[in-house]
Amino acid sequence: MKGENIATRLLVFGAGVVRLCRRLPDDASAKHIARQLVRAATGGGANYEEARGAESRADFLHKVGIANKELREALYWLRLTEEAAVVTDGELAALIREANELVAILTASMRTAKQRDVTSCAEERSWRTRDGGEPGRCLAAVISADNGTPLPSVRM
Repeated sequence: MKGENIATRLLVFGAGVVRLCRRLPDDASAKHIARQLVRAATGGGANYEEARGAESRADFLHKVGIANKELREALYWLRLTEEAAVVTDGELAALIREANELVAILTASMRTAKQRDVTSCAEERSWRTRDGGEPGRCLAAVISADNGTPLPSVRM
């Protein structure tokens, strides 16, 4: 299924953050970082899963955008953990690298989806309709002018 690799990487990333947070010290600042980090890191994957079931391109863009913001926040908390020397090990560095890569992937995914939104509507759309019907198609392929020629690109 499309996006399965990204979904798996997000799941593994979230699990890695949970494992890291279990090892943080038992002081107030570390607890605060752990709560924020777990929320942001797991929220990225959850929102990406929501995006995979999007009903429209706009819905997809919105949910991937939220997932991207969550991952950027998780990256902030990981960097803070590193900078404050709350934990210093290879696992933290690996999570920072993975967060950077996931942010780049989701940013590229959003860019691609936005570009497709403004391309020609000659190709069939793969988005499910709200009522579960056939995938959307360009209105130009469905509606024609009085003389039988297709109308200019009008989107459904």
